[in-house]
Amino acid sequence: MTWKQTKLTERVNLSLPIVQAGMAGGVTTPDLVAAVSNGGGLGTLGAGYMSPEAMREAIMEIRQKTTRAFAVNLMIPTPYEEDAEAVQQMQDYLHAVEKKRGITTQGQTSRSGFAFEDQLNVVLEEKVPVFSFTFGTLEPSIIQQLQANGTWVMGTATTVKEALALEEQGVDAVVVQGSEAGGHRGTFQHAENMPYIGSMALIPQVADQLSIPVIASGGIMDGRSVLASLILGASGVQMGSAFLTTVESGAHERHKTALLQSTDESTVITKAFSGRPARGMQNAFIQEMKSYSGTIPPYPIQNALTKPLRKAASQQGNTEVMSLWGGQAASLGQLQSAGDLLHRVDQEVTDLVDLFHKM
Repeated sequence: MTWKQTKLTERVNLSLPIVQAGMAGGVTTPDLVAAVSNGGGLGTLGAGYMSPEAMREAIMEIRQKTTRAFAVNLMIPTPYEEDAEAVQQMQDYLHAVEKKRGITTQGQTSRSGFAFEDQLNVVLEEKVPVFSFTFGTLEPSIIQQLQANGTWVMGTATTVKEALALEEQGVDAVVVQGSEAGGHRGTFQHAENMPYIGSMALIPQVADQLSIPVIASGGIMDGRSVLASLILGASGVQMGSAFLTTVESGAHERHKTALLQSTDESTVITKAFSGRPARGMQNAFIQEMKSYSGTIPPYPIQNALTKPLRKAASQQGNTEVMSLWGGQAASLGQLQSAGDLLHRVDQEVTDLVDLFHKM
């Protein structure tokens, strides 16, 4: 048995125990998803912000590019209360930001015109090989329906308690997200003082408690962190920032550059862009929002309010107002193809294992 043979690779028929994170917002292009799956890993379509029609089109395109297993990731709807006064105050603030930065947004803020249930129906109808989700749990009946449809189901947890809750719901595996991870936190059991537990502390504690496969996530960028995760008890890893800078990634070129030029101190966890804790590169918008006197509306309201600003900033390449999601180890990334990334990590782990055998 080699390091590549784990519960994850056996059950999903992968060559490598590596999952590409389902990063929403256009990063996970069909080209990226297919390239990862063709390279032996599990490519994931980040469909959280996609309409059912766009999801179906992307899934069809992925299937034209690969015959291997792939995943679709969705975000569980988050309960929220809307405060009209807080929303208006935020809109006024964002208009001031636009004026200050010389940014002109097109059109009005709009909420998505589709429901999570409609997105989930596409996953069911298309018989997607693997379905992963974040921000919450699913009803056991829905998980069972997916599994009966031939779909392997993965939930996301940031604590042992959340991981146990997901296992109880009946998922096939749990993605354990350490605090180093870039992008949105997958936390769903809200607490006044939200814990930020690092991967090295979290992975073994979850692995000791669960009987289903654990997928490690957060700060995993190369062979060293992949092997460390497996040693700590994971059956595989999920890598996000490492794939952000690949050729097939849909991330803005300036976003890629910012990640490659980052340091271990470049990122912060903020609610500024979406109303939900997420890790990204520090920039002027995040810094200025720290002194915002009002209340930041919750997710998904704040996410919808800032969308026009983020879109316009991206079109102009203005990194001071873009949401530059990335993890604490993003500086270890490289500008290369997804296939080359997988090959490199494969070789790095193999070399390390050989080295330990010789010691």
